[in-house]
Amino acid sequence: MHASEQEARYEARREAASAVVIAVALLAALAFVSWKEGWVLMDLPWWSWLVLAVPGAVLCLDLWLGARRLGFAGTRLASIVLLGLIVLGNLVGVVVLVGGLVTTKSDDLGGVQLLVTVGTIWATNIVVFGLCYWDLDDGGPFERARHDRKAPDFRFPQDETPNVARADWHPRVWDYIFVALTSAAAFSPTDTMPLTLKAKLLVGIEEVVSLVLIVLVTARAVSVLGT
Repeated sequence: MHASEQEARYEARREAASAVVIAVALLAALAFVSWKEGWVLMDLPWWSWLVLAVPGAVLCLDLWLGARRLGFAGTRLASIVLLGLIVLGNLVGVVVLVGGLVTTKSDDLGGVQLLVTVGTIWATNIVVFGLCYWDLDDGGPFERARHDRKAPDFRFPQDETPNVARADWHPRVWDYIFVALTSAAAFSPTDTMPLTLKAKLLVGIEEVVSLVLIVLVTARAVSVLGT
């Protein structure tokens, strides 16, 4: 089954925009805590995290307004560009974090700061890549609203066993965010498989970022807390 155009419009305006708000709120909270606690990484000011949140705020507005013009090509292009900027910003955040580990003494870089920063980037990464999957799969949400799933970029369990799915089932934003969560936690696909090269590339990037954050940075944070 596929969504109706009205459902796709609602999904973009309410569900996708709400997910972006979560990512923006996480970065804003990290900026506020960094300012209050005097946290610094590689001599960058606390408001650097707010700069990384700007594309997300613009994307939220784009999703809310663009959904009114269903199928407008410029709107989807803008969303793709903004999602790319958010992904790039997250990668910059990871580089800054790892650079801070290398250039800052352990006594000056607290474990709490590391854990909070890692947790924020990791959670933001999940939301952003979930939205990337949602916007990529089978031409995007508006295109999926016009036809059944015939050439998807991601294959859900319901695609393989439609008899166990609800009659009106179709993948929504939170399904893709769950895919991003499992990829970030397991470092591999779980119940949903990436089928195309584009999907595999995105999943691979997300998993590498998650691996760096969880294995390298969190290990250092735990060691700092234990000293």
